[in-house]
This record gives sequence, C-alpha cells and structure tokens, in this order.
Amino acid sequence: MSVISMKQLLEAGVHFGHQTRRWNPKMAPYIFTERNGIYIIDLQKTVKKVEEAYNFIRSVSEEGKDVLFVGTKKQAQEAIQEEAKRSGMHFVNNRWLGGMMTNFTTIKTRIGKLEELEKMEEDGTFEVLPKKEVIKLKNRKRKIREKLRRNKRNEFWKCRSIIYC
Repeated sequence: MSVISMKQLLEAGVHFGHQTRRWNPKMAPYIFTERNGIYIIDLQKTVKKVEEAYNFIRSVSEEGKDVLFVGTKKQAQEAIQEEAKRSGMHFVNNRWLGGMMTNFTTIKTRIGKLEELEKMEEDGTFEVLPKKEVIKLKNRKRKIREKLRRNKRNEFWKCRSIIYC
C-alpha cells in the first residue's frame, strides 16, 4: 500500500503547477499537460517519488540520524512544527536565516546572545536595569527565540543528516 493515494493528491490540488511562463526545464518529465496557462503535474510520478522519499527518510531515521524539518510557508508552519515535535526532531518553520547551515559561527553568536539574555532574566539583572532597557532586551530575546526556535536544546547545528522541506 502506498503512503499517499492519487485521490488524496488530487483532492489536495497537488496537480496544479506554476503558470506556463514560469517553469524550470528540469520539471519537464513530471509535467502531465498544460491547461489554461497552468501546468498539470503527473500524479502517477508524484506518488512514486513520494514513496521513494518516504522510504529514504524512514531508513535514515531508523539508523538514528536526525532530520531537520523546514517549512516556512504559512500553510506548512503548523504541520512542520507538529510532526517535528512528534518525531523529536529539529524544525525551522519561520524565516530561514542565511548561513544557518553554511556559516553557523554567526548563528552560534545569536544562540550565545539568547542564552546570555535568558541568564540575565533569571539572575535578576533585569530588575536593576531601567524599564525601557528591559523592554528592549526582552524584545531582542523574543526575536532571537522566534528565529532560532529549536526543540532539542542547542543541538540544532549537529543536525546534518537530512533536511526535509
């Protein structure tokens, strides 16, 4: 039995592609036809590729490797977060920060700043500072936390096995 049926894909509207003037030639084998200026995706090939992806991700996760779930579009954010948490994996469902994988030293400084702000709040430093300064620091902490949301302590950068988008 397949992971997903053609009927489910059809009901979800997966078969609707981009406009015919905006396409990538590498997608040609997966285009079924063109109708009213929109490409129609071949759902038979889609089902096969989804099955391949499912089997690959399953085998990697069975080996105990980490998977990074990425879905920054509004309609995917909640599902990405739920599934990543359910499987105990990392996720990015807000903005993807530039250099998140290739220049992690910069991202690591942001994590350090977040930890520093959390420590300041815990040890009472915020109570000594002026109210305006505390508000600025709390806003900065909130923004950093939103961008670097992670669910397995600070081990995000160790996750390099698969990125699931």
